[in-house]
Amino acid sequence: MKLTAKAIGCALLTLVVTHSLEAQAQAGANATADTIYTGGDIITVNELQPQAEAIAVKDGRILAVGYRDEVMKYKGPETQLVDLAGNTLVPGFIDPHGHVFNTGIQAISANLLPRPDGGVNDIAQLQAALKAWAEQNQKLTAEYGWIVGFGYDDAQLKEQRHPTRDDLDQVSTTLPVVIVHQSGHLGAMNSKALAILGLDAGTENPPGGVIRRKKGSQEPDGVLEENAFFSQLFGLMGKLSPDANKALFAAGVNLYKRFGYTTAQEGKASLASVTTMEAVANSGKLDIDVVAYPDITVGAEAMKAPWLSRTYSGHFRLGGIKLTLDGSPQGKTAWLTQPYYKVPAGQPPDYHGYPAFTDQQVNGFVDQAFNNNWQVLAHVNGDAAIDQFINAVRAAEKKYGMADRRPVAIHAQTARLDQVESFKALGIIPSFFPMHTYYWGDWHRDSVLGPDRAPNISPTGWAIERGMIFTSHHDAPVAMPDALRVISSTVNRVTRSGQVLGPEHRTTPLVALKAHTLWSAYQYFEEKSKGSLEAGKLADFAVLDGNLLTVNPLKIAEIKVLETIKEGKTVYRRDTALKADAITGCVESDACFMVASRALGLAGLIHTHAH
Repeated sequence: MKLTAKAIGCALLTLVVTHSLEAQAQAGANATADTIYTGGDIITVNELQPQAEAIAVKDGRILAVGYRDEVMKYKGPETQLVDLAGNTLVPGFIDPHGHVFNTGIQAISANLLPRPDGGVNDIAQLQAALKAWAEQNQKLTAEYGWIVGFGYDDAQLKEQRHPTRDDLDQVSTTLPVVIVHQSGHLGAMNSKALAILGLDAGTENPPGGVIRRKKGSQEPDGVLEENAFFSQLFGLMGKLSPDANKALFAAGVNLYKRFGYTTAQEGKASLASVTTMEAVANSGKLDIDVVAYPDITVGAEAMKAPWLSRTYSGHFRLGGIKLTLDGSPQGKTAWLTQPYYKVPAGQPPDYHGYPAFTDQQVNGFVDQAFNNNWQVLAHVNGDAAIDQFINAVRAAEKKYGMADRRPVAIHAQTARLDQVESFKALGIIPSFFPMHTYYWGDWHRDSVLGPDRAPNISPTGWAIERGMIFTSHHDAPVAMPDALRVISSTVNRVTRSGQVLGPEHRTTPLVALKAHTLWSAYQYFEEKSKGSLEAGKLADFAVLDGNLLTVNPLKIAEIKVLETIKEGKTVYRRDTALKADAITGCVESDACFMVASRALGLAGLIHTHAH
């Protein structure tokens, strides 16, 4: 199955015309709308009708969209008229890859992000942030006995290194301290934490992971990579109570809504997190759609009805399975075919990262997914990992035949041109990560990949040249689930230092919007009901204070989400959120929600989500 934007576009347009005519005919001449929106720019992401003057909603679906006079025919005595007041209405954003459950961990942890999402740019600031969090969250530390921080980035720290156990011992020697790297693929612990977990000089590296050692010895220095870190973190998460896990999920969902998302993803779910999300869905307290992908190594037993479905139950479903084949390029654990430009300390000159699994294991996992008709999402950052996934898909398609399975290459950051062409031939959807061009573009050019390879990270231009669709994502909590910054990075590819990284891979704002709406809906097999503003589709909207198609492209990231609407119901309003921020004394910023979440506490998060 060859996947091209043109072919999919033609199919979607045919579907759109048929579906729209059926929907309008079904509505009937006497149908009346619940709500009609007018008075602003309406971007439909529908090639047949790119923009409109008004849109009518009935029973959670779009009743009509078009000229104001035509849409106003659906006005009845009870119809609510909403004046957009010059603002812009777009389809609700669809998250093609993120971790909405794990974003909740970020929301209640010490914020260790660098600017602009936090204020930690050296190790002294990191230590101060952890101490302040421990002081402000004595109830949590008393209950769970840990100090937890999220989001430090060695690439942005002044010292240009990871914090060690010795650095974290200065935060506390009596309480264990664990901090998570912004990539989510590494972390560091203090001596107390290492002792509690039994990690010492005699502990061997696990498969697909590394315990970094103090120079000249086998004693852990506190930094853990990949599976060496995941196993410990998941163990700690297993100690949380059911109510605490529900609160984490609620915190992540609330943060997504703040950025205009009406569909979110948990892109590496454990059995425990699936159980939590199912419970929240059953309770009726989930008000946006969430698609979860259990990790195939631990969650295959979750892949069964009723949650494994193309339709939602209580706004939740399992979409398929997740497979993680390598690590993080900014953390220098991604598996490359060529050495890193500057190898990490202690590594040989030919160091190029490492795989999480053998070829035989990966072939077995993909074979299992194809045999069960599960959609498979594969985390592949390095080009060696991409080769491994392509080979596994090719073998499985040869065995089971071509079908509409829509496998996804998550990140595919270092994809070579020949690999992009293989994506097209095999029907693999690349979900790129252009936000890296802003957050780590300079780091990739100067340290990770070098000036020759770095400009081609997340090569959207190659996909566009070949008529392919792609999606682009934030991978929250790696970055904030900020849809406008995702779109801005896809359009501009401007680094922190103001340089354009890979100008040939820049896109138009409309293409970037499609990648985060209509094409993301296609990735989820949901293009019939989501992703564009057309009669019959769900009334999933985001209201913005600027038009991303007409504003200076460099200003796209500054556009704010004013309101998020799911199936015709408002689930987030910025003015209401700002009042809550004022109560907590929070200065408006992308990290503001996390401050409010910690101030409210776990019980408050559950209460906020429920109401």
